[in-house]
Amino acid sequence: MADPVADKSGFLCMYMSSHPDTLVAYAKHFGKVDAHILSAKMLSINSQGMDLEYKTKDSPNTPQVVRVEFDPPLLGYEEVKPRLLGMKADADEALGTAKAPQINHFEVPFRIWTTGSLLLFLIYCTYVPPNSQNGFWWLAHAIRSSVFLDSAILPAWVFVSIVHIAECVYAATLTRKHRMPWYIGVAWISSTIIFGLPVLMRLRHLIKQARIESIMKGT
Repeated sequence: MADPVADKSGFLCMYMSSHPDTLVAYAKHFGKVDAHILSAKMLSINSQGMDLEYKTKDSPNTPQVVRVEFDPPLLGYEEVKPRLLGMKADADEALGTAKAPQINHFEVPFRIWTTGSLLLFLIYCTYVPPNSQNGFWWLAHAIRSSVFLDSAILPAWVFVSIVHIAECVYAATLTRKHRMPWYIGVAWISSTIIFGLPVLMRLRHLIKQARIESIMKGT
């Protein structure tokens, strides 16, 4: 079966020739080229990846080629633009060339139920009434009656606290970097210290989407 992306390779290469800085970013970040790149152009593209030709400051008269693989591969031509935009945002962030977009809103991610459930379970096991006969506490009593499991509760709290504090500090740096209003920043930071990774992942997703929108406005 024909590759739907390869069929449009010529057009895509011609289109990307007007975005040399983007191709340089692809070569440096995804192609792992450490040398100072003067210019880059797309030679070909298919659903598996793209071939980029680049020239470096040390060898300006000797073009070199690097293969950048798509992970995962593209399923169709309609995925080309969003994938390339996402890769541009990732490359700019990694290379430190991205202008930080402003984030002005807060969202509660659906996945907080994962860490929220684990946190509630840890609270449930920690604060079980020692002499309660209520059936609601039978599992907590069973866990606390096990020497091994009972001894794991304190280390679990220490681990959760360290991880969530570290995630909270990172979230705080993001709120400052992306110039959030103070009340929006407080919402992200407080949610991160309670629910951890799902909140942080959602914040990073919103930042990436904002970067992509910024790139599209500049094209």
